[in-house]
Parts: sequence; structure tokens; C-alpha cells
Amino acid sequence: MKLIDTSITDVKILVPTIHHDNRGYFYESFNQKEFNRLIGREVVFVQDNHSKSYKGVLRGLHYQEAPMAQGKLIRVVAGEIYDVAVDLRPDSATYKKWIAHRLSAENHQQLWIPEGFAHGFYVLSDEAEVQYKTTNYYSPEYERCIAWNSESLGIEWPTFEKLTLSAKDELS
Repeated sequence: MKLIDTSITDVKILVPTIHHDNRGYFYESFNQKEFNRLIGREVVFVQDNHSKSYKGVLRGLHYQEAPMAQGKLIRVVAGEIYDVAVDLRPDSATYKKWIAHRLSAENHQQLWIPEGFAHGFYVLSDEAEVQYKTTNYYSPEYERCIAWNSESLGIEWPTFEKLTLSAKDELS
């Protein structure tokens, strides 16, 4: 597995080593020891989530406040998304900065977003299935949302052919 830095120091792109042969391919999608080595600290995941969304769905921007803040390791197992992470750590040099990266079943890349970030994604393909590991359990009382189109953040989303939001995300 290879690690690629982003413009926000603690957010990383992980690229697996894929072994191709006449049968198809194989890769190790997660290895705790290797992940910790690449990230440079011990990370413990406690929950796996899986969502299926259709073209034009935008989920986010979601996060959980301390003590239930979540780090997330995101990957796409079907389709393609435009994935966004926003730094909400007030003492960070990149506070309120964001990064975006296309994740797809085809590129097999994963995005590591540590605790203290909001996360959201927009579905580019007809359907997308997203799997992600979290470092803390889902806790509705600590969950928060930021408007995906917040002017103060200025996130550059792809051009929308269609936009579908949840009731919660429409109110953010």
C-alpha cells in the first residue's frame, strides 16, 4: 500500500498494491498493522458502515463532536464519488480548509479523514456503494451538520446534473 499526502497534512489517500493475473485481480483492502505504520499512529476502528446512493445524491457535510468524534477510512466498492473533507480543528493551520478527491471502485483508493473533520460526498455514477470504517460509534446527540454549500467554506463541487439531499442536509 502506498500513501499520498494531500494539501491538508493529516488527510491521506491510500493506494493499494493490486495483483493482476488472468483470473482478475486481488488486493488487501485493509491491514491494521500497515495502516498504523503509514498513518504514523495507532488507530482503532470500531464500526464499519455501508451506504448505497444514486446519481446526484449528496450526503453531508457530517461530523461528530468530541468525545464522540470519528476518524473515517472511506472507500468505494461500486461506482464513483466526489469525496470532501473539511478541517474543523480550530488550532489547525488548515482550519476551515477542504480537500476533495474522486474515489471509485475502479481506482480502489481510500481516503483517511482523522477526527476533527466534516465529511461529505456527491455521487457521480449511476449508483455508488461506499464503505467506511470509523474510530468511534455513531452518536446522534454528538452529530452535527454543516451546509454543503456554505459560502464561508467555498467548496467547489462538480457541476450538478441533479441534486438529491436528505431532509437533515437540506436544513443544514
